[in-house]
Amino acid sequence: MYVKWKIQGKLFFSFDGTRQAVRDPMFSSAKLVSELDLSKGVASILLDKEEAIVGNYSCEVTESNREGETTVELRNSTGSWFLPVESACIIVLLFLAIIFCWAQLSVIASKFETVLHKKISIIIACGIFTIVAVVGVILFVPDGYTPGSRAGLGLIVVPTVILLPLQYLLFGMVLDSLSKTAYALIGLESLGYITAVAGFALCVSACPVLHGSIVIAGLAIMAIGALLSLVYVCFVGSRIRDHQPPRKAVEEPLNDAKGVMLERCVTKEKN
Repeated sequence: MYVKWKIQGKLFFSFDGTRQAVRDPMFSSAKLVSELDLSKGVASILLDKEEAIVGNYSCEVTESNREGETTVELRNSTGSWFLPVESACIIVLLFLAIIFCWAQLSVIASKFETVLHKKISIIIACGIFTIVAVVGVILFVPDGYTPGSRAGLGLIVVPTVILLPLQYLLFGMVLDSLSKTAYALIGLESLGYITAVAGFALCVSACPVLHGSIVIAGLAIMAIGALLSLVYVCFVGSRIRDHQPPRKAVEEPLNDAKGVMLERCVTKEKN
């Protein structure tokens, strides 16, 4: 099997069935992706980005008495990786989920008596997640399909898994045992996380983005789950407050009992 790669009709790389050869020093990094896959019809080559000149490339393959040629165009893509609307949706939904998480912690701290070290642990976890999210947004915002923007999207999507154990701990601070509603809300957020990660895996390898809506849908589900969890925590807190007996009603019988005991003690001393 013989392979020839040309740029604008000029030969710069060849493979003669036994070895690879670069004919043009301007393409010194050129190499076959895999010699083993040549028999499967894969004659792709790799080039360093600095040597990848924009233009028409042709690949000519000869095998026994058969031959074929394919032409591809290499273009330099500039501009946004995501559409501005998609980028805005991703960032807004991420911070909505974070805000709802902080709001739950505030409601719990104000309405429920909880152990101090649990509050501190959750505050630290929320703080770390918030910082990571901010760094991810800073890397994600600049235009272009760059390693930085891909890393930023990864820091936006992947660390949102922290919200799942956080939600479990927040419910645990409110409820003695998790209810079916609590498990359903955690399951909803888990579904959103899985969807967002799947969208990230599909987007990170493509430019322009083909599956940005999947990332947005996943983050939207997580934000909705966090909002419903906040409403549920407020509802549970109001129920506990409404059913808590007044403090005076509890103290008066205790005071009466103390008075009776004191009277009995005085009577016994007189006798």
